[in-house]
Amino acid sequence: MLEDLIGERKKKLENIRNAGRNPYPARSKRDFPVAEVVKKFSSLAKSKKPLNLSGRVTSLRDQGGMVFLDLEDGSGKIQVVLNKKKTHHFDFWKSNLDIGDFAEVRGTLFKTKKGEKSIEAVKFHITVKSLRPLPKKWYGIKDEDERLRKRYIDMLLDPELKEVFEKRSLLIRKIREALWEDGFIEVETPILQPIPGGALARPFVTRHNALNQEFYLRIAPELYLKRLLVAGFDKVFEIGRVFRNEGIDRDHNPEFTMLELYWAYQDYKGLIKFTKRLLVPFVKGRWQEVSYVELLRKYTGKTKKQIESMEGSTIDELFKKKVRPKLIKPTIVYGHPKSLSPLSKSMEEDPKFTERFQFIVDGTEIVNGFSELND
Repeated sequence: MLEDLIGERKKKLENIRNAGRNPYPARSKRDFPVAEVVKKFSSLAKSKKPLNLSGRVTSLRDQGGMVFLDLEDGSGKIQVVLNKKKTHHFDFWKSNLDIGDFAEVRGTLFKTKKGEKSIEAVKFHITVKSLRPLPKKWYGIKDEDERLRKRYIDMLLDPELKEVFEKRSLLIRKIREALWEDGFIEVETPILQPIPGGALARPFVTRHNALNQEFYLRIAPELYLKRLLVAGFDKVFEIGRVFRNEGIDRDHNPEFTMLELYWAYQDYKGLIKFTKRLLVPFVKGRWQEVSYVELLRKYTGKTKKQIESMEGSTIDELFKKKVRPKLIKPTIVYGHPKSLSPLSKSMEEDPKFTERFQFIVDGTEIVNGFSELND
């Protein structure tokens, strides 16, 4: 079935080529993104000037002497009307057009009888002939693994998912701008490292042929960022990929993007205050601040002495299973046991606990920080 559909599209491709037209031109004309045309529709339509638009055909409705199609670019969607009486080479394009093709249209704006914003094509041209059909309704595919492996299809047919990616990009940009504004310097540190330092995780191992030496994909940029503090920089940060050769679940992926920053002459209380300010545009609601031990006592029934006597790995597992899923509202957890956080500075009032904190939202840790050891 799929092979037949591809075969039909290949025939159309040959028709276009045999007609002396290029089905894959290097350039396409576009005066405005579609979203801008829709936004300024009234003034552009009033001018009656022809416009050039380009995008992908995402729906097709054949009504004999007229063809209605939706044209989408990265910004939005608009209806295109092909009219046998007005569109050049109407029959040719009608017979060789498919959903999924990219096209260029030149025409004037108007509204249909139903009030839909549209462009009536005088000239039409396929700029990329698609040989594989798009799924009619992606939600009908039950194979979750296939859906996740083909995220580009998922995003193409699910505008809400596309918005998630756009929001992620905006979030990273806003955080970066806020750090710049606050005097932090952005740097890049090595991804290939001779020792897998910076966090407790199993590394990916690779071979550096020129040096004839084993290297590791970084677990974190920590060690190199700290060296920049030694070099005299007071505020540094990096946003980049890190790699941990371990399990995969809802909260873990072998490679992910992480922000890591260092601020000289600052302690964990200052970092908490700064992070709260940094997250104001993204996390709504008031942050509650609760000690790690208090949460363990509340949700597990363990006493402070029992918690102090437990190994770090045991405490961590207990917290992840019994406590963290309960922390739905924005929560700042501080004062982790020393056995769990040996690389954090101890609290002066009680050295068995540390100046470490976590920001948790909806049961997920989004920030981890502490007063760094400098002894």
